[in-house]
Amino acid sequence: MSNGMKKDPPLRRGWTTGACATAAAKAAFTAILTGEFPDPVTITLPRGQTPAFVLAETNIDKSGARAGIVKDAGDDPDATDGALIVATVRLGAEGSGVRFFAGPGVGTMTKPGLPVPPGEPAINPTPRKMMRAAIEEVAEAHGVRGDVEIEISIPGGEAISTKTFNARLGILGGLSILGTTGIVIPFSCSAWIHSIYQSIDVARALGLSHVVGSTGSTSEAAAQRHLGLEESALVEMGDFAGGMLKYLRKHPVPRVTIAGGVAKMTKLAQGRLDLHSKKGSVDRQALVRVALRAGAPAALQISIAEANTTAQAFELATAEGIRLGDEIARAARDVAAEVIAGADIAIDTLLFNREGRLVGEAAAIGDHQPPPSR
Repeated sequence: MSNGMKKDPPLRRGWTTGACATAAAKAAFTAILTGEFPDPVTITLPRGQTPAFVLAETNIDKSGARAGIVKDAGDDPDATDGALIVATVRLGAEGSGVRFFAGPGVGTMTKPGLPVPPGEPAINPTPRKMMRAAIEEVAEAHGVRGDVEIEISIPGGEAISTKTFNARLGILGGLSILGTTGIVIPFSCSAWIHSIYQSIDVARALGLSHVVGSTGSTSEAAAQRHLGLEESALVEMGDFAGGMLKYLRKHPVPRVTIAGGVAKMTKLAQGRLDLHSKKGSVDRQALVRVALRAGAPAALQISIAEANTTAQAFELATAEGIRLGDEIARAARDVAAEVIAGADIAIDTLLFNREGRLVGEAAAIGDHQPPPSR
């Protein structure tokens, strides 16, 4: 029986920059061979889907052809939603195959550890494979060789890239052409998790022995000041503590620090590996039991149980000299250590309040070095 409530409509999927670039490149190469742009242009995605894309811009002259497609990210809050993805295709030397170039708004790789080597345009392997396949399809249909130069550009891409992790990863000058399936799944968080993996890969390739995974920008900045680490050692894991730790278990670095605000770190201490608010709130009674272990008197225990927020609970404990933060830091460290069990990683934790002040820490087990001064 209906309860009278309407269900939210399903979230609309969108297309990756890689899919848009592939469609634009296919249209431009077709125009070179036939004098006409297919519009819409259909491509085949890695999993067999065959979407069609409407062209937003076309141009052809003696040097080559250019086609542009406006990216539609569906209902995903993607920084590149609405961006114009442009492919300029020129005929290449016989036997040269498909070569890729970064135009305005597309970045260049400058650090090791990324899917393509330094000096290459920031066009990931799957989009490259998709474009090669599309060029080969058109070439075979017209009985020619697919020797072309493809330049991908994104007007305004350099400004958009400031909203991404590109600069930290060593992708300079613009955006990346991404995608493994060609499809953007709304709120899948796959892009964020992918950036976590890339951050770890870059740190390992640079030979860094210590990385920091933080829950947000405040804790990240505070941890960097506290530990004096370079930017390449910083991994903004957000809510994905489990995703970061599981990747580190297979791709270890000698030392990992997890830094975060009191609420998210308390969730980790309580065994949560996904720290998003939609996955549940802090167990306040469990926090009271931790406060008891830290020496909180009965009245403070009641105040913590009735506090409006986790942050307020910590403020109440701090005001009475109870080191609640250290207890939570130790518990969070122990939960993280279980996830990476078997990997040769020393793991420690740092807790910061909203102002970025250290309110709790736990050294790696067996690490008896004194903590940095506060």
